[in-house]
Amino acid sequence: MLSPLRIQDRLFYGWVVVITCLIVGTIVLGTRYSFGVFFKSLEGEFGLTRGATSGVFSVYMLLCCVFAILGGWALDRYGPRIVTLLMGSFTCLSLLLTSQTNSPWQLFISYGLLLAIGTGPGYIVVMSTASRWFEKKRGLALGIAGSGAGLGTLVMAPFATYLISSFGWRMSFIVMGLIALFFLVSSSMLLRKDPHEIGALPDGLKPDSGEMGVRDKRDDAQPVSFSLSQAFRTRSFWFLGIIWLLWSLCLHLVLTHLVPHATDIGISAMKAAVALSLIGGVSIPARLLVGWASDRIGRKVSAVICALLQAGAMVWLLWSQDLWMFYLFAVIFGFGYGGLDPPITALIGDIFGVRNIGIIMGALIIGWALGAAIGPIIGGLIFDVSNSYSVAFAVGALTMLVTSLLVALIRPETDKNA
Repeated sequence: MLSPLRIQDRLFYGWVVVITCLIVGTIVLGTRYSFGVFFKSLEGEFGLTRGATSGVFSVYMLLCCVFAILGGWALDRYGPRIVTLLMGSFTCLSLLLTSQTNSPWQLFISYGLLLAIGTGPGYIVVMSTASRWFEKKRGLALGIAGSGAGLGTLVMAPFATYLISSFGWRMSFIVMGLIALFFLVSSSMLLRKDPHEIGALPDGLKPDSGEMGVRDKRDDAQPVSFSLSQAFRTRSFWFLGIIWLLWSLCLHLVLTHLVPHATDIGISAMKAAVALSLIGGVSIPARLLVGWASDRIGRKVSAVICALLQAGAMVWLLWSQDLWMFYLFAVIFGFGYGGLDPPITALIGDIFGVRNIGIIMGALIIGWALGAAIGPIIGGLIFDVSNSYSVAFAVGALTMLVTSLLVALIRPETDKNA
């Protein structure tokens, strides 16, 4: 294996880190969102109700929040190599033990707890590590690294479906566990915490580079890295937390209720499922394009545009009755969803610095988890009362309008005691 110093002579090692983060995100998030593929197998094997089967995943997601915070702290303290190595080990252990479970309570431990340890820090590791290696090109770097969320959904879920149909759900968990172990452990060897580990600077600048003068002037205007307690006292921290909550609420409302809504008006479940795939597929190029654009036209402008696209798509969904209208919704919504991630995540590093970005992002992700829990419930309750999703989709549009407003109101934080 080439050392980072030798690679640095040919290519800025930060791009190696970004591609490695993409692989980590693909495995971790793909494993997470493949649960639905195993849903009916687990339900039938253990004689569970739909609610009880869903409860396994709900417990897993709640525990993911806890280990995202702990993982962020460990990332700042020990670096991504150790954290990713542990993630691979626990993910493999979780899936191997899940394949051998014989009662429902064992699922809550083997899958709910152990897989949360293995995958809970995944998003934080990917986005925090990539953030540390770039400043000027942070948006593009995060767009590439964050594409693992969409790519993992596109790759891992169909792969798991093939394994289950060919070998059964137990062997499928074993194969996926071994794959996770191989890729995560291998990836951990390539990860470095920041460019200072190899004697470089963000974006590949050399310490004696002529661009250093420009960089120094820019850094003078940037805040010193905030601690979590200092960030906690700023308005921007709370704005970002609420943004993630509202954005997640709208996204998970759609992911949960789009197919039931489409089938209610006469569209087949298979054709409706294509719309979900479109959302994930379109989000990948959106992350790359908007990430690149955010480095040039600004984080806030890019984020506001993407939030407004999602709001407009939700309004369009209110009136959608034909299949082509659902597909157009999926393309617009998917672009807005994928495009919003890089500039919002880049803003965290821009505002609070990158020294403690792991623990700060770990705390902010609580908002995302709350939104993921609230969105589906709101959709279900509104439908139960009104026998329609119209009000729920209108709420989704409103959340994205408020999101765009909050993004516009974010300001740089220069006073740590604010």
